[in-house]
Amino acid sequence: MTLATADIGELLRLLPVQRAGFALLLAAIGLPVIGVVVVGLDIMPVRFAVMHVALLGIAVGLLTGLDPMVCALVACALAGAGVAPLARTPDGLSGAMGLLMSLAIAAALLVLAVSGVNASGAFALLWGSILSVGTADLSVLGVLAVIVPGLFWWRRRDVALLLYDRELAQCSGVPVRGLTLVLLVLVAISVAGAIRLTGALLVDALTLLPALAARRLGTSLKSITLWAVAIGVGVNLTGFLIALWLDWPPGPVLVLTAGAAVLAVHLVPERRISSWRAPASVSLPSSH
Repeated sequence: MTLATADIGELLRLLPVQRAGFALLLAAIGLPVIGVVVVGLDIMPVRFAVMHVALLGIAVGLLTGLDPMVCALVACALAGAGVAPLARTPDGLSGAMGLLMSLAIAAALLVLAVSGVNASGAFALLWGSILSVGTADLSVLGVLAVIVPGLFWWRRRDVALLLYDRELAQCSGVPVRGLTLVLLVLVAISVAGAIRLTGALLVDALTLLPALAARRLGTSLKSITLWAVAIGVGVNLTGFLIALWLDWPPGPVLVLTAGAAVLAVHLVPERRISSWRAPASVSLPSSH
C-alpha cells in the first residue's frame, strides 16, 4: 500500500519521524567516512565482530540494569582498542576481527545463560528500530558526524598513507599504532551506533555501501570521502522517503537503495574509474 503525498506530509510532522530523518542525515555525514576506513583497511567483516561485541554489551546491560545500548557502545569501543595491538599487518586486522567475533559471541551466550536474562530481549535490540531513535542516539551520531570527518581533515595525509601502505606510513613518521587505535575505536563505535537505525545485519547501508560506490567515482582519498558522504546523504534520505511512501520497513529499503547506487556507479565509463589506493598516494604532496 502506498501513501498519498498529503499523508507523507502528515507523517513528516510527527516527532519520531523527524528524529529518524535527522538521525539518518547525521549518520550520512560520519558513517560513510567510516566505510572508507573499513574498505581501506580491508576489514569488511568488522560489522559481524562488532555485532557480537554489541550483543555482549547488551547482555551485560540487561544483567546489571544499565542502559543496554550504552553498554554496547562502551563494549565496542573497548573491543576496538583491544584489537589494535594485534593489527600490525592487514592480515592481522582480519585475524583480530575473527578472534574478537568468536570470543564476544561466546562471552555473550555465557552471560545470557548464567544470568538467566531473556535472550530474545537481547537479540531484539540488535534488529534496530529507526523510529525509536532517542536523544542519546542523536547525540552519538552527532558526535561522530563531527569527529570522524574532522579527524580525516586534520590528519588526512597520515590517514591516506595508512590506508595506502602501512609500512610506508610507518617509515614516513606516521604514528601508525596510535592512528590505527583511534580508527578502530571509531569504526567499532560507529557500527554500534548504526545498529539502532537499521539493525546489525543491515548496517552496511550506512557505512560500507556508500564507500564502495564512492571508490568508483573518486580520484583521491579526499574525493572518495566527499563522494561517500554525498552518496550517503542521497541514499539515506531517498530510502527513508520511499519507505514512508510505500509503508515498508526503512532498514531493508535503505539497503536496497544503497545497493542500487553501488550498481549504478558501475555504469560509469571505465575511463573515469580509478584504483582505490594509488590515487591517495598521488595526492599526498598537496596534503601538507
